[in-house]
Amino acid sequence: MNSNENSRRLFLKQALALSAATAVPTFWTPAKAGIIPGAPRVSANDKVNLALIGIGNRGGEIAKDFIKTGMCNIVALCDVDMGAPHTQELISMYPNVPRFQDFRKMFDKMAGQIDAVTVGVPDHAHFPITMEAMAHGKHVYVEKPMARTFNEVELMMKGEKKYGVVTQMGNQGHSEGNYFQFKAWKEAGIIKDVRAVTGHMNNPRRWHSFDPRIVSYPKGEAIPSTMDWDTWLGVTQHHDFNAHAYHNGQWRCWYDFGMGVLGDWGAHILDTIHEFLDLGLPTEIKPIYLKDHNPFFYPMSSTLEFKFPERGNMPAVDITWYDGLDNIPAVPDGYGVSEIDPNIPTVAGGKIQPAKLNPGKEIYTDTFTFKGGSHGSTLSIIPNEVAKDMAGKLPEVPKSPSNHFENFLLSCMGKEKPRSPFSIAGPLSQVFCLGVLSQWTGQKLLFDREKKMITNNPVANQLLYGAVPRQGWEQYYKV
Repeated sequence: MNSNENSRRLFLKQALALSAATAVPTFWTPAKAGIIPGAPRVSANDKVNLALIGIGNRGGEIAKDFIKTGMCNIVALCDVDMGAPHTQELISMYPNVPRFQDFRKMFDKMAGQIDAVTVGVPDHAHFPITMEAMAHGKHVYVEKPMARTFNEVELMMKGEKKYGVVTQMGNQGHSEGNYFQFKAWKEAGIIKDVRAVTGHMNNPRRWHSFDPRIVSYPKGEAIPSTMDWDTWLGVTQHHDFNAHAYHNGQWRCWYDFGMGVLGDWGAHILDTIHEFLDLGLPTEIKPIYLKDHNPFFYPMSSTLEFKFPERGNMPAVDITWYDGLDNIPAVPDGYGVSEIDPNIPTVAGGKIQPAKLNPGKEIYTDTFTFKGGSHGSTLSIIPNEVAKDMAGKLPEVPKSPSNHFENFLLSCMGKEKPRSPFSIAGPLSQVFCLGVLSQWTGQKLLFDREKKMITNNPVANQLLYGAVPRQGWEQYYKV
């Protein structure tokens, strides 16, 4: 047996060691919280006292978007590497604000001074930070995807309901033109009888140079003196520090830490389709193509098929997802040009350029075919001659009263309702969790939507819960 297979078997052994109690969780409450369910809203005349958890890279971008609203006071900065170059901008903006490397210590010391938190950290850390914040009665804005495992998302949805907090997942297109147009067109009957959707992300955004023939995780390096690696690892099993492999974004490609391209971009491309077509959870997930499949990190290219059943008077829908630089789906006749999409935000200081096809989707119905992009991009009807014929028959689309960050803060004040709360974003994130398991196992998975279990693969079913949490982090899952 080679080392690769040994590593896989070790993980599966850990996964299967989960106790049955994990499957039916109740809630842990921190001793110092003392929160009554139904967290208070901020006074409409006050600013939201906001703690920033993750202040570099994407976390720093989120922070600046919140600051731009003028509706919040920054009361705490938290990041596992306060000495890193990418954290210095926020520190220089708020030199007198208290700083923490461990979010647990921040809550121990400052919970009474915090109304809400932002969570802009690696995917595997979303869950414990969010559960800690909600248990203290704090409103939470967390980047997408909500969490790394199906069960973690389930617990976060239950926590939102139990603690009565405002929540928002960071798929910002859900507060832009994409959201309001899809809603208006669905309500007007322009979008109806959807039977197939193609989603795709084929740009050089989240791919890496690791060798898919690896037989072990990358070798450890000295941990920087400014880095709290133990807190960075959080609930996951121990991995030796390696700056290139895990830090500053590369964590996305590893099964233990991230959700790959599907988790990274699915929430920007399939969000309105999922909500307004009431898709819920799929009954089948099938890997059609997995390039360089291995037990450590996501395939370099993937094609996945998700099957959703009939819902009320809506027909069954198949969604086919394509990612990878060499895995470009065919587009329908009359598609037109794949222009640079102005609605896709900058990433690490640079604009994403289209490969052969922009990130986006095609929607096939009994009447029309639609093409759309990502984030806030609106849909168009194709081909052009059909679009021209429909131009005067389309409903008026209202403008958004607030962007995604304003919407969260206004919801904390009781002035609006969040557009992507856990109750809506949770099932969407769980779709991606199921897709990830199909990528990981390389197997077709049959899913029982009522019992929320995989019925044809016991190992994959256990992976809905993931491996046993690392010692010292079990409280977030305990009965």
